[in-house]
Amino acid sequence: MRIAVFPGQGSQSPGFLAPWLDADGAADRLAQYSEWSGVDLVAAGTEWDADRIRDTQVAQPLIVAASLLSWNALPDRERIAGVAGHSVGEFAAAAAAGVLSEQAALTLVGIRGRAMAEAAAAAETGMSAVIGGDEAAILSRLDELDLAPANYNGGGQLVVAGALDALQALAAEPVAGTRVIPLQVAGAFHTRYMAPAVEALRAAAAEVAASDPDVLLWTNRNGAPVASGREFVDLLVDQVASPVRWDLCMASFADAGVSGIVELSPAGTLVGLAKRALRGVPAVAVKTPDDLEAATALVAVDA
Repeated sequence: MRIAVFPGQGSQSPGFLAPWLDADGAADRLAQYSEWSGVDLVAAGTEWDADRIRDTQVAQPLIVAASLLSWNALPDRERIAGVAGHSVGEFAAAAAAGVLSEQAALTLVGIRGRAMAEAAAAAETGMSAVIGGDEAAILSRLDELDLAPANYNGGGQLVVAGALDALQALAAEPVAGTRVIPLQVAGAFHTRYMAPAVEALRAAAAEVAASDPDVLLWTNRNGAPVASGREFVDLLVDQVASPVRWDLCMASFADAGVSGIVELSPAGTLVGLAKRALRGVPAVAVKTPDDLEAATALVAVDA
C-alpha cells in the first residue's frame, strides 16, 4: 500500500514555492488559493523572509497550498491508497481524500490561521521539542510545570507547549536523557490556549460541505482511519486544541501494511520521522518538481 502524507507548520522555508510556479497551471491555481485563504501566497512562498512566513496566519495556508500544488502535480496519484496530514496538513489530506473541496480547505485554513494567531496573542506562550528520554517521566514533569504535550511525533520526539516561563524552567532542568529545543512559534498550539480558535473554526466548518473519503484517511486524534467526512471535519476543528498523535498515525500505517510513503511539499519532516519509526519502508520527500519522478516510481511499484 502506497500512501501520501502532508506536513505541518514549521516545514516552510523562504522561497520554497518558487520552483512550483513553473508547473502547468500552478500560477493560476495559487492565485485562486490566495483568494480563498486571504493570503498573498505567491509573495509569501517566493519573496517573504523566514520571520514573515513563520506567522501562523501565513504559514498555515502557505503549507496547505504547497501540499495541494504538489499533490495535483503528482502523476498516478489515483494509485495512492491512503492519506494523512500532520496538524494543519490534515486540511490538505482532507482535500486529497475528497472530504473537502480545495476551496473549502483553503478557506477554512485561512480562518484557522487567523483565529490561532489571535488566540496566541492573548498569552505569552510557546513550544519546545523534547528529544529522547522516558515519555512517562517527561509527562510527569510537564504536569509539574503546567505544560502540555502538543505533538507526539514518534521516534523519541515530543513537542510540548505552554507558558514561556514554564518552558524556560523545563529547559533549565531537563528530564534525564532529554534535550529541550525551543521552537520559533508564537503560541501554545494544540493546547487549551487555543480554545477560542476552536470556536471560530467550528462556526466556519459548519457551513462547508463534507463528503466521505474515497481513500483511507487517518486522523491525528488517535491515529485511526475515519470513514465519515463530517466526523473528520469535526475532528479537524477539535484538533486545534488537542494533541497531534502522529506516533499513533505511524503505528496505524504499520498495521495497515503501508509499503511506501510520499510526503508532499514542503516535504522532509515526516519522511525523517518515518525513517526512525517505520524502518525499511521506502519514502520520498517531494520538495521540488524534480522529486516527482522518484515519487511516481515509488507509487507505481505494485505492493
